[in-house]
Order: sequence, then structure tokens, then C-alpha cells
Amino acid sequence: MYTLYGFNGSGSAAVEAALVWAGLPHRIVEAASWEPGPGFEELKQVNPLGQIPTLVGDDGSVLTESAAILIHLGLVHPASGLLPSDAAARAQAIRGLVYIAANCYATIGIIDFPERWCDKPDDAVRAQMNKGSRTRLHALWDMFADTFPATPFLGGTEPSALDLLACVVSKWSGSRAHLRDARPAFSELMTRIEQHPRLKPVFDRHWPPA
Repeated sequence: MYTLYGFNGSGSAAVEAALVWAGLPHRIVEAASWEPGPGFEELKQVNPLGQIPTLVGDDGSVLTESAAILIHLGLVHPASGLLPSDAAARAQAIRGLVYIAANCYATIGIIDFPERWCDKPDDAVRAQMNKGSRTRLHALWDMFADTFPATPFLGGTEPSALDLLACVVSKWSGSRAHLRDARPAFSELMTRIEQHPRLKPVFDRHWPPA
């Protein structure tokens, strides 16, 4: 039994989707730094940084960082298809997961928390940082879409860990709206992932349909 600490609409959605896809028993503890309460206090006991997602195994081992969690689940549960079985394809999937974490995720952090990067930014500085970071983020997604082709999914014939992380992280900071115009085929892929019958309940819970 895994324990996943996360919150609706956060990066924990990708890990929850992976657990569901792999058929792995788990419980979810709602926890986030912006929602103080028992769940967050419990999270800090296993991850003092208070970051989500955090995944705890039944042996008490603690995993953090979305890409690392997804890679671990794919390696430990190879039959899940979260990572390709072919070594060359698996290497590219890991490359893609780290690309999203190191580039897209990091840029979103600047958009959401400019005060972490600039001491007491005023409104003008915030607006400048937001505009520049969004432009950079959208260019990063363009490069990702051009680098990692879908056949018909990023991981092959079925959704994989790379599909799940891309689908979640691209929902933030206006990336989907940008991709609909700039990379329509990739935008359509993201929709297919979140509408997949096995994954739709997870995405609908995190982002309820209008």
C-alpha cells in the first residue's frame, strides 16, 4: 500500500494517475503548504520540505520529485508499462521526464512564486517576470513536442509515465492554450491522454469538467 501526499490540481495528479494505471493499492492524504491542516502536518513528518507529491512505500521509504517517483514506479513495476521495456525507448522516456522536471516545472515555479527569485518584487517586476517566464515556458513545450513524437502516445501504444507528467504539467500557466495554436497535434494528444477511460476519473477529480 502506497501513501500519496498531494492536492487536487497539483503535480500529485501525475503520480496518482500512474498508481491507478499500474493498479497499485494506495491511499491519498490531502496535503499542501497552502492548506494548513492535519494532512500537511503529517506530510512534514516524512518530508520536512512539505513538497507534493510525496510518495511513501509500505516499507516506509520516502520518494519525492514527480519525475523520480514516476521513474521508480516504472522500474519497480515493469509490467505496468509506465516505462518502455526497450532500453533505447526507456532512455528517451527518462530523458523526457527529466526535461519536464528540469525545464517546464522549474519555469512554472518562477511564475507562481516570483518572491523566491527576487527579493520583494513590486507589481511591475512581477509582471515582467511572469511575461518572460511564460514565453520561455511555452517555447520549452514547443521544443518538447518537436522532440518527443507520439506513436500514438509518448510511451508507445498506451499512455506511460511520460504521457502522464506531460499531461499534468502542460495544464498550467496557459500552456494548453498556447499549444492548441502552436502545436495542435500535441494538444490533441494531451486531450486523448486525459480522456483515456482508465485515466479520465483521475483527471476529472483533479480538474472537474465545466
